[in-house]
Amino acid sequence: MFGVIFSLVAYVGFLVVYAGFAFFTDGVFLPKTVDTGEPAGVAFALAVNIALMLAWGVQHSVMARQGFKDRLTKLVPKHLERSTYVFVSWVALAGVMLLWQPMAGVVWQVESHTLVVTLWGINALGWVGVPVASFMIDHFDVFGLKQPFMHWRKRSYQKTGFVMPWLYRYIRHPMMAAFFVAFWATPYMTVSHLVLTVGMSVYIYVGVHFEERSLARELGRAYEEYQAETPKFVPGLGSTHPKTPSTADA
Repeated sequence: MFGVIFSLVAYVGFLVVYAGFAFFTDGVFLPKTVDTGEPAGVAFALAVNIALMLAWGVQHSVMARQGFKDRLTKLVPKHLERSTYVFVSWVALAGVMLLWQPMAGVVWQVESHTLVVTLWGINALGWVGVPVASFMIDHFDVFGLKQPFMHWRKRSYQKTGFVMPWLYRYIRHPMMAAFFVAFWATPYMTVSHLVLTVGMSVYIYVGVHFEERSLARELGRAYEEYQAETPKFVPGLGSTHPKTPSTADA
């Protein structure tokens, strides 16, 4: 029962921090956002913010690799490995938000009311698109609820295999593509927001590279064919219609 409770804490924490990160990034609703506070010196703020993103990126990527998972399951039960990953990830992301250093300056500001509304709508689609894409595969498996629940019910757990639902037929990483949309589609881009956006975009690109190497080793020729036939982030960009299944984002 402890495992189920822990997984629920990890999952609810993720939902709260994810929503908070969306508001933090967009600079709305929260008392502290990417732009609030007295701007620090450029060099200091840039160094701190890059260090925060690197720390989160390393944690998020390293913990997703199989070698780390094997070591982690020597310390925690195997059915709690994913919940532990989710828990540590949202704690680390909360740290990024709490310690973020604002930076002065505006990169662009859209004045047209119609374009502002359109961009906010696209932005919202990006943030909502991340969890929606996870439901296209196995949301409760991805976020660590299924494993402890199955263990508590004394039922065998099988990881979601190589599947190709909905958007995964057209791009390999719908969740990551949604993040790109959420970060970049904004009518008001400050320097502070741009640093966060560029840093997270670089992490996504690099993280997906290493994730796909792991998937190719794990799934073999089927995934290599899927890579050849299906673009990473943009539908129809230099590839044919997929004929093989896909898998979940890390």
